[in-house]
Amino acid sequence: MRNVLVCTAWPYANGPLHLGHFAGCFLPGDIFARYQRMAGENVLMVSGSDQHGTPITVSAEAEGITPEEVADRYHMLNSESLSKMGISYDMFSKTHNPDHFEVVHDIFLKLHEKNYIYKRRLLAPYCPKCDRFLPDRYIEGTCPHCAYTDARGDQCDGCGKTLDADELLEPRCKLCGTGPENKETEQFYLRLTHLEGPLWNMLEGKKHWRPSVIGLTKGWLEEGLEDRAITRDLKWGVPIPLEGYDKKCIYVWFEAVIGYLSCTMQVCKSLGKKDMWKDFWYDKDARIYYFLAKDNIPFHTLIFPAMLAGYDPEINLPYDVPSNQYLMLNNEQFSKSRNHAVWMPSYLERYPPDLMRYYLTINMPEHKDTDFTWKNFVRTVNEDLIATLGNMIHRVLVLTSKHFGEIPPLTENYNPDPDDEDLLDSIENARKEVGDNIDRCRFQKAMKALMALARKGNEYITKKEPWKTVKEDRDTTQNTIHNMLHLTNSLSFMMAPFMPFTAQNLYKMLGNVGEVSTRDWQADYADMAVGHRMEKPIPMFQKLDLKQVLEQEKQAGDRDEVKKKIYPVKKKISFDHFKAMDLRVARIISAKDHPDSKNLFILGVDIGTDEPITMVAGLKKHYSTDDIVGKNIVVVVNLEPTEIRGIRSEAMLLAGEDGEGRVSLVAPEMVMDAGSRVY
Repeated sequence: MRNVLVCTAWPYANGPLHLGHFAGCFLPGDIFARYQRMAGENVLMVSGSDQHGTPITVSAEAEGITPEEVADRYHMLNSESLSKMGISYDMFSKTHNPDHFEVVHDIFLKLHEKNYIYKRRLLAPYCPKCDRFLPDRYIEGTCPHCAYTDARGDQCDGCGKTLDADELLEPRCKLCGTGPENKETEQFYLRLTHLEGPLWNMLEGKKHWRPSVIGLTKGWLEEGLEDRAITRDLKWGVPIPLEGYDKKCIYVWFEAVIGYLSCTMQVCKSLGKKDMWKDFWYDKDARIYYFLAKDNIPFHTLIFPAMLAGYDPEINLPYDVPSNQYLMLNNEQFSKSRNHAVWMPSYLERYPPDLMRYYLTINMPEHKDTDFTWKNFVRTVNEDLIATLGNMIHRVLVLTSKHFGEIPPLTENYNPDPDDEDLLDSIENARKEVGDNIDRCRFQKAMKALMALARKGNEYITKKEPWKTVKEDRDTTQNTIHNMLHLTNSLSFMMAPFMPFTAQNLYKMLGNVGEVSTRDWQADYADMAVGHRMEKPIPMFQKLDLKQVLEQEKQAGDRDEVKKKIYPVKKKISFDHFKAMDLRVARIISAKDHPDSKNLFILGVDIGTDEPITMVAGLKKHYSTDDIVGKNIVVVVNLEPTEIRGIRSEAMLLAGEDGEGRVSLVAPEMVMDAGSRVY
């Protein structure tokens, strides 16, 4: 038996949970944990509410209440949603509690003693009117990438890009609108530059990591990590365990990930096994998994492991970080701040949890972004769960109830024919395939293997025609029904990690006692309650009507507001507008660092005119000056010049971004002169 710790990302407690949260981390983590328990492993599944950070203080100030009131309100609401969706945490904790503070302080002090934490003075945005330093979320401005005017200091909701506050154009204080000024402050920094060695060692043998995760992690390491501030000028958060810093706290990104460790300690203490947490964090055969979405990868593959390695070189680092891509809503990223989401409390008021658990599994964004629409949800439920899985189960139960009244045994003279043997082999093969794929965090493949078995059952029963053979050969019919019930019983086991409520319902209908989720994935697989009296079966799933589903969406709130907030329609431009853009081939002839930004280059660009023009571009994270000087690019030359960080920028270049945050310049395929028109 192996110790397996399943960790899912900690959601901010500043709003209700949405489908994106479940697709990104909660559901895959739960499927994995449920299977590992059935496979006989010693499993703990932990997470909790991230109750600190500026999103919560922003919400609190807007409502005129304390941050703790906001955080506890959403902790309770989200805990309820997770429970109703069947997410089987051993503990869903919260970061604003004494046990968590104690562990954070212990790690902070040990890192400080070892000189992995040090003080540095720096300039930080400060609002003179509010008389306060401004964290990222308290600064708004214009996005340098898409010109969205309400971008935040950490992210733009217009284009979805992650930002630093100093990248915003025309920045302003979110509370009063005043332009911030830079003011000197002192913060504690984590010396990541001294902790790269253990991270390279951690990556050895990690061939089972997803390509997007290993690629991003190695890319950051190859570029070289930078020391990172771990405190902020805030009052809401974990206090710094040193004297003289009452107006500062440990910043959320540093302390929230420590919640995985503190929560493990909490749950073990609650079980009366105070030291059992060490079985997960120090046993070298133990495995720790972190389930999260792609925007959280660096924190879990680099920063948190670096913190742990500095704290204690013997502590376990992650075995796997199965990061998902994004679930999109109508091709746009889910967003709490823009109210662009399908909220879980609203969903759970109207539909059973297993419908969405199935949909999110079969459409899980494991390797690419996937899109949610209600139309696709209804189609998937009706075609897969009702027409395939539900239909097969219902046919078997109806035939059993009608012709036998109970679960019949195999006849004494039973001799399986090739179709019987093929079905029984398919059941065993599916058990292995489903289990192996879950174990490797391939949840979509696991569910497809389960559904393939359901289709096999439909084919078998159609070929055997027990409704006909029962009139002529009752023994053959009895064996056919027994085999189909064996398949149905096996499906109740295989469904348990994915659709626990449906699996338990079916398990009981077949006369089984107890919880299917506690049964042994291997040994109990063929058990069946022969002789159990069958009640009149009820369909496992109810067909959905698209018009009714959409009507229920209308009733969830004022439809005009829902259209604007939940289903925003991007403004379209005419072809004449597009033609008005003057696109030209250009050549970068010089590049230097912007003196006031760590992300911007000042480029000298030849566009075929007598004199080169100046452009400011946010490319430093993706290119060096040697990489781009001499490159041909495409630029929009007839935009109004704008001033970016004190430098006049006279054009805009074209670039593309892949799903992992890597940026590539758009360049003509063939050699063309600077100034050539692009159509």
